[in-house]
Amino acid sequence: MEFSIATLLAQFSPEKLVAAKFLEKKLDCEDELCVEKLQIILDALEKVGLLNKELGKYRRVVPEGIVEAKLRCSSKGFCFAIQDEEGQDDIYVRESYLSNAWNGDRVLVKIIKEGSRRRSPEGAVQVILDRANPSLLARIKHTGHSYRAVPLDDRLLFEIELQTEGEELAEAIDHLVHVEILRYAIGTNLPLGRVTKILGSDAETAADTDIVACKHDLPQGFSEKVQEFARLTPKPAPNGKIAKAEINKRFDMRSVLTITLEDEERLKSKPPELIENAFSLEPLDDGQWLLGIHIADFAHYIEAGSPLDNEAKKRGTAVYLDDFVVPLFPDVITRRCSLVVDHERLAISILLTLDKTGQVIEFDIQPSVIKVDHQLSYQQVQAYLGQQEDAPSALTEANAMLEQLFFTLAPLVKAQRLQRGGFDLHTPPLSHAFKDESRLGVITVDPTVPLRSMLMDVAILAGKAIADHCRKLELPALYCGHVEPDVMELEDFIKLGTNLDLNLDIDSEDELTPGDYQTFTQEIANSPAPKILTEFLKKTIKPVHYATKPIPHFGLAYQDGYCQVLAPGQRYGDLLMQRLLNTLFTEGRDRRTTRSRKAVNLGSSESYDELTWNVLAPATQSQWEADMHEVVHHLNERLKLAEDAENDLEGLKKAEKMKARTGDVFKGWITGVQSYGFFVEIEELMVEGLVHVSSLKDDWYEYRSRHSCLVGRKNRTAYRLGDRVEVQVKSVDYYRQQIDLVTVSGGSAAVNSDFDEDE
Repeated sequence: MEFSIATLLAQFSPEKLVAAKFLEKKLDCEDELCVEKLQIILDALEKVGLLNKELGKYRRVVPEGIVEAKLRCSSKGFCFAIQDEEGQDDIYVRESYLSNAWNGDRVLVKIIKEGSRRRSPEGAVQVILDRANPSLLARIKHTGHSYRAVPLDDRLLFEIELQTEGEELAEAIDHLVHVEILRYAIGTNLPLGRVTKILGSDAETAADTDIVACKHDLPQGFSEKVQEFARLTPKPAPNGKIAKAEINKRFDMRSVLTITLEDEERLKSKPPELIENAFSLEPLDDGQWLLGIHIADFAHYIEAGSPLDNEAKKRGTAVYLDDFVVPLFPDVITRRCSLVVDHERLAISILLTLDKTGQVIEFDIQPSVIKVDHQLSYQQVQAYLGQQEDAPSALTEANAMLEQLFFTLAPLVKAQRLQRGGFDLHTPPLSHAFKDESRLGVITVDPTVPLRSMLMDVAILAGKAIADHCRKLELPALYCGHVEPDVMELEDFIKLGTNLDLNLDIDSEDELTPGDYQTFTQEIANSPAPKILTEFLKKTIKPVHYATKPIPHFGLAYQDGYCQVLAPGQRYGDLLMQRLLNTLFTEGRDRRTTRSRKAVNLGSSESYDELTWNVLAPATQSQWEADMHEVVHHLNERLKLAEDAENDLEGLKKAEKMKARTGDVFKGWITGVQSYGFFVEIEELMVEGLVHVSSLKDDWYEYRSRHSCLVGRKNRTAYRLGDRVEVQVKSVDYYRQQIDLVTVSGGSAAVNSDFDEDE
C-alpha cells in the first residue's frame, strides 16, 4: 500500500460523496491486494466515525473533540500531541493511549480530559494518519532463537523483530543497520522489520551520507516501473530541434540572445547537472529593460497522475547531501528537459518590463521555445567583468547583456528589495542548485561568488509575477510563505549583541519586521564576530512553507503573495505551478463567450481590466483547488524533512571534524547560557560545543536567567553571552552530534547585579 491514511482522507469532503472505484484510480491501486486493503481501511474509517457510507459511496465526517496533531515523545516515554495551529495546547498522551503510534507520527487524537490552568489536556490516539518512521537506524541483538533491532533513536522505546537472514544477521550483531518496517506493532506483537543495509560496526565507520539517507528514509533509487515510464518519454531530436507543430503553439524566442549561469563545479560535474533556468535582457526606450526569465517546461512531459508524477509528489523536493543527491526525477527526464547550448527547448518564459529604477511595470507569461546561446559560470563571468582574464568568444558576444544585468539592473532590483525592508545574510547558500531564496527564505551572499546573490535578486521577480497573476485571476495556487521569527527567540541574540556593544533595538516589542533584520545585518557587519552572529541570526529564521492563500514572505519583504517557480525539476510545488500555468494557456477562457471576437492575452498583466469573467471553467477551478489543498501539507512535511537531512549531514561533518581534534584548544564566543552549562561557538571552525556546569570545578556556579550568565559564588567569575573563552575539546558523540568542551581560560568579572536573585 503506497498511500497513507492522511492521503486517503484528503480525497473526501463533507459535501461530496466519493466512490471506491474513483479512489482505486486516484490512489493508483492496480492489483487485487491493494484494492482489498483499500476496502479494509474504508470499513475501519467508517467504523471509527471518520467516514459515512451512503449508497455505496463515502463522505467525510469531522467528529467533535478530534484534533489532528504530530506526536512528540521523549526518551523517558512522555508523549505529547502537538497541534499545527499556533497557540493551541499540547495534548498529553499516556503510553496506554498511544495505540502503537510512534514519535513523529501524524495522528488524530480524541480529547478525553480537558486541560486546566496548570495541566495539559489529555487525549487518546484514534487514528494514525501518517507514519514518520517507515525505516530507521538500529543495532542488532540476538535474543534466544531470534534477532531483534534496537533503534538508535532513544525516543522509540521498543525493539523490532527481524526477518531471519541466517549467517548475515549473525555477523551483524552489535552493528549499525538500516531496518525497513514491514509491519507495525499489533497488540502485544512487536513490529516486524528486515535489514536492508549493514552500515558498519558503529556510526563512525559508516558513511555519513548513508547514515543521513537511512535515518530520514530517503529513497536511493527509482522503481523499475518509474524508470520504465521515464524511458518512454519522448526523446529530443538528434539535431536539437523542436517539432514545427509545437513551435506554432508557443512564443518563439529562439532568436533572442539567451544565457545560463551556474556554479563552475555544476558545469563540470559528470553526469551533467540539471540546468532549468536561462536569462535574456534587452534594453528598451526611456531607460527601460525587457528581462526574460525562462524555466524548462517539465510539466509538458510529466503527465499528471502518471507513475513519474506520483513518485515526484511523494518525494516532494530534491535533497542535496554533498555529492549524493536524492533527485525528483530519473536522469533520463532531467536530461530531456535540461537547458543545453544550441538546443531548442520548451520553456515557460516570464517577460518583465522594468523601468529605470528597477521596478516591474508590466509582465507577460507565455509558453515558449528558446535556444540557449551560451552556458557560463559565475566564476567565469566574475573574472571577465573584473577584467582579470582574456575574454572567450562567448563572453565577448554576451558582454553588453552581462554588464547591463550585473552592473545596472541587478543593483537596482536589490535596491527595491532593500527599500521595502528585505535583507541579506552573508553566508554560503544551503545549496547551489536553486536560483531563488530556497528553503531558508532569504537571499544569501557568498563573498567569494557575489554574482550568485545578484542573480537571485533578479530571478525571484519571476515568482512574484506569477503569484500576482494567480491572485489577480483568482487562480488556485501554491504560495510560498515565510513567517516572521518569534520575538522571544531573539532574546539571546539581542543580549549577545548588546554585550558586544551593538545596537540591536527592534521597532516593536510585539512584532518583528524585515527591516529589523536589515538593521541587524548592518550591525553584524561591523561587529567583532560577524560569522558567529550571522549564524546565530540564521537559526532564528523559520524556513519557507507552502499555503493555498497569498501570505507574507518575511525574508523577501513581500506582503501579498509570492510563489517559488524556478525549479520544476527539483521541487514538486514548482512543477504543480507550471502545470497550472499550462492549464491556463490551454483551457483558459480568453473571451467572455464563444461568440466574442476579441480575445484577451491571459498571460499578460495588462489583461486584468479587461477580464470580467472567470478564466477557468468551474469544474476545472474546483479540481485545482482540491489538488492544491490535498498536496500542501505533504509538501511542507517533505520540505522539513529535506532541511533536517541537510542539517544532519552538516552536523555529522562538524562532529567528525571535532572528533579528530579531541584534546585541542580553541578560542570561541559564548552564544548560549543555560542552568546546565553554556554553549561556545569555536570561531575558527564554526562549530558549537557545550561546557557542562559539572566541568567547572573551580567554584559553585549559579544560573542567573535575567542576565543569561553563570556566576561563581567565591571567585566572582561570570560566563555570560558574548564572553570570549578558551576551551578544550573533551569528547565527541558522533551520531548525536554532541561536542563536550572544558574551559581553559576566559569569562568575565561578575558585577553586583549578577548576584541578585532572579525575580
